[in-house]
Formats: sequence, C-alpha cells, structure tokens
Amino acid sequence: MKGIRFFQSIQAKLIIVYVLLILIAMQLIGVYFYKTVETYFKNDFLASRNSQVTLLAGFVGSYLTGDQDSKNAAEGKKTYADLNEFVSNLFSINNAEIQIIDANGNVISTSVSNHLKQKNTQPEVIRALQGIKDNQRIFTDEDGYRKVIIAKPVGSGARVLGAVYIIASMEDVYKTIRSINRILISGTLIALGLTAILGVLLTSTITNPIKEITRQATAVAEGNFDQQVIIQGTDEIGQLGQTFNFMMNRLKEALYLNEEEKEKLASILTNMNDGVIATDDKGHVIVLNRRAKQILQTEEETTLGLEISEVLGIPMDTIRGFIQGHVNTTLLDIELPDDDEQLSVRITFTPIHRRGEGQNGIIAVLQDVTDQEKLEQARREFVANVSHELRTPLTTIKSYLEALDDGAIEEPQLASRFISVTRSETERMIRLVTDLLHLSRLDSKQSMMSKSTTLVSEMLEEVADRFSFQLQQRKIEIVIQVEQGVTSLLLDRDKIDQVLDNLVSNAIKYTGDEGAIRLEARKIEKDVLEISVQDNGIGIPKKDLSRIFDRFYRVDKARSRNMGGTGLGLSIAREIVKAHGGSISLESELGQGTRVIFTLPIQQEEEDEL
Repeated sequence: MKGIRFFQSIQAKLIIVYVLLILIAMQLIGVYFYKTVETYFKNDFLASRNSQVTLLAGFVGSYLTGDQDSKNAAEGKKTYADLNEFVSNLFSINNAEIQIIDANGNVISTSVSNHLKQKNTQPEVIRALQGIKDNQRIFTDEDGYRKVIIAKPVGSGARVLGAVYIIASMEDVYKTIRSINRILISGTLIALGLTAILGVLLTSTITNPIKEITRQATAVAEGNFDQQVIIQGTDEIGQLGQTFNFMMNRLKEALYLNEEEKEKLASILTNMNDGVIATDDKGHVIVLNRRAKQILQTEEETTLGLEISEVLGIPMDTIRGFIQGHVNTTLLDIELPDDDEQLSVRITFTPIHRRGEGQNGIIAVLQDVTDQEKLEQARREFVANVSHELRTPLTTIKSYLEALDDGAIEEPQLASRFISVTRSETERMIRLVTDLLHLSRLDSKQSMMSKSTTLVSEMLEEVADRFSFQLQQRKIEIVIQVEQGVTSLLLDRDKIDQVLDNLVSNAIKYTGDEGAIRLEARKIEKDVLEISVQDNGIGIPKKDLSRIFDRFYRVDKARSRNMGGTGLGLSIAREIVKAHGGSISLESELGQGTRVIFTLPIQQEEEDEL
C-alpha cells in the first residue's frame, strides 16, 4: 500500500487542530490579559497622578490666596521658594514635570527651572483656569514617548486662584506592560511546544492502532489471515480492533468454506458424466468442463469467450426461445471427425438469475444419449422385426388354412402340399421363438453353463460330420487344422457346438458349389484359444460389417428368409462366446469370402472346481 505523507495523515491533522485550538485559546487569553493589564496599569498610573495633582492643588491653595502674615513680606517670598523647592523634591523621582500656575497663566513654581515665570498656554491649563476640573490628555511626543497631561484648578468655590499642571511620562507603565507581554508570548510558545509534543504522544495512541488495523487489512487483502491486531485497551479503538479480529476470523472461515465449495464444485464439474457450459449475461462462454470438451471435440483455449451459439451451432434466438419457453431441451447431432457415426447430444438450457439483476447468464447441460438412442432404435427395430418375422408365417398359414377351408381339403394331393407348407411355417415360428427365448436367457444370465473338458480336434471333427451330407451334396471341401499343443478345453460343449453349427451353416449357405471351408484352432496367447471358420463364398459388404451381429439384421433379407434363417444366429453365438469370457469378430471381403473368429479362455478343470 502506498505510504501517506505526514501532513496528509490523521495524526498531523489532529496535532494541527490541537495546536491551533491551544493557540487560539492562548491568543484570546493573551489579548484579554494584555488589555486588562494595560487598563489596570494605565488607570492606576492616572489615578495616582490625579491624586497627586489633587493633593498638590489643595496644598498650594493657601499660597495663592494671599492670607499669609503681612508682617514680613520677606517671609512671603520664602514661602514661594519653599513651594518651589517642595514641588521640585516631590516629583523629581517620578520622571514628571509639575507647574504651579497663577490665575493669569504664569508659572510661579515648577520642577523644571527653565519654565519658571513663563506663560503656559496648554488647552488643559486654559480649561483649568476656567474652572473645569477634569483636564487630562495622553499623547505621544516627538521622540515617540507616551505622556499624560493633567491640569487641575486651584481655588475655593467659583473663584479660581490658579492651576496645577503636570506632565508625566508613561513609558515605565508601557515598559512594564511590554515585559508582561513578552512573558506571555514566551509562555505561549512554550505551551505550544509542549502541546505539540503531547499532541504527538496523544495522537499516537489513536493513530498507531489505526495504522496497525490498516496494515492488517492490507495483509488480509493479500490473503494473509494468520496475524491478529494487538489490543492495547478497552476504549473505542480497542473495540474496533476486537471487531476487526472477529471480522477477519469470520472472513477467513467464509473464504475457506468458499474455497472448499469451489473445489467441490470444480471436482463435480470435472468428473461428472454430463457436459456443462456456462455463459455470462452476453452469452459468452466462461466455463467449460472436461466432458463438454470431449463431447464437442474442442479445446478450452479456443472456446472461452466465444458465443454459445457458435460453440453449439444453434442460433442465439433459438436458445433464447428454449430458455423462455416451457420446453428447454433439444437434441443435437454432432458429426465426429474420426468416425462415420454421429453423436446424439441432449442439451438442457437453464437461465442464471441474480437477485435484483434478472437473468445473468445461461447454463447448458450436455448429455450424451447416443447409446440410449441406439438402444431405443434397436428396440423399435427388434419389435418391428419380430412382428414382421411372425406375421409372414402367420399370414402364410392363414392363407393356406383358408384355402383348405374353401375346398382344397377335398383334393388330397393339393391338401397335402398345403399342410406341408403350414407345418414348415409353424416350425419356422417355433425356431424363432426358441431363439428369442434362448437370447433372453443369455441376456438375463439365466442360461446355466455346464462346463466339461472337451478335446478341441474331436469337437471340430464332429461339427464337420454333422454337415457332411450337405457338404457332399454341394461338393464343398472342409479342412480342419488344429495347432500342435492344442488339446483339451474346459467349456460348455452343447453351447459351443451351437456356435460352431451356426457358423458352419452360414458358411455352407453363402459358399457356392465346389467351394471350401476351413476350421482352424490355435493358441494366440498362453491362456487364449482362437477358433476360426473361413469360407470363400460371396462375402459381406463393408457397410454391413458393423451391424452383422445385431439381432434380425440380414445383409440380403429375402435370400436369408428363403434359406430359413431367423437373423438371430450370430447374435446368439456372440452371447454364448461372451458368456464363456471370450470375444467374437468377423472379417469379410465382398466376393472373396468371410472369416469368423472367436476366442475362448483356456481353463483347467481344477481351477474351475476351485
């Protein structure tokens, strides 16, 4: 965090405010004190001088009345000299000049000898000779010294005998006031200095905890929750620190819970079987889990930030329609780049709402329903095939029975042929139902395995013997080859015979006259036996190889039905081989022949018993 300059800090502001308050208070006190002291000293000085002038006016009154002893005029002259000496001695220490003035304004006695017998024309003197008692004036002389003039009339009643005039310097008074003012200013400066120091100490008790809280808040913002604010008191700052520590602990717990929830959510999103795409309020992709990337065959780096309509290939208006409508699910077919098949994906759109802000985004859940769609399609095809396979013989039986009922039964030769056809179609339906029941038991694991040790060469030779008549009739050569070392095998002989009969029967059906069939058994691994049935017949088109083991699937439906097949033989063979723990596959080239291969695990009888 960027540092704060001192003069921008709360501490500096508090100190400045504190000092300014003290300064203003001291200034107000100083001004009031100065004015009070100045008024006091000035009034005291003036009162003292007025008292002196009044006392002197009463004292010199007898000298100005002429009531002295007339016997000796010389004594009268001594009296004025004595008065002059008294005046000089009285005010010599007061730094003042006093004049005794007669009724004509002449100076008859003075403390300064060079003003004796001169006429005093000061306005205050003139007013005093007119009988006005209050005559004083403060002024500043040419040298800048402040002085006061006081003039008092001398006399009794309405008769004015003269006046007492005094001019005194007030510099001592103002010097004293200035000394007091300097003391006051010095005290103020000292008080301000102490105030600043105390302000720093006092504000530190407030700002240091705030700084500590600020540092802790910065550490919390950076993700460090290990430190605590040190509580140094129970005042408001201490309570703030306690509250901050409590808030930090709660925030720490909340963040840990949030992180835990985020990790759980991320784990769920990553490992869930459904794809999830989340967008912002503008429809741009912000979250794409691993399953969604697998389904859409895309990378996160190239998808984030794109509009969801570009990612899914669905117009944005259509997506908004799904969100606003009652039906928010659609089915999307995705072409796989490395496969001829399509991926069927069910997409469910859900809006994201934020309180007070309305819709804030979209969540699209992608479910791979390819297997479900295939299963549903297989179910529909299975029902249709079973219905068709049963309907054809039933229709034939019905038509022949109706012909017999209409009179054909009266013709023995024709009736015998109709009954033969009806019997054949009935047997065909029985075989179909039997195969369906067999498949059902294999699917539900209800078909019990009765395994026994079987010689492989003997088993293959017996298969060839069962079809010897058909082979000889069509001049088809059959070759059996058993690899050296392949002897016995633990298996369910009846069910494996059923597999071999089906494969050899198909090979004979689709191999022309004078063709060749090859039965081969060999070990491909230490504990795996491979048995193959190969012919050089018409072969199977490449487009049909992926579905050849599906139930009721026929390459040439008309030909297969005419040959009496139900379309379930290879499906039953696959289920029997899987029940033994093996696998079955088919290789074929159109016009070149077909090779069916199935594997069986090699097990010893003792292991099976254990």
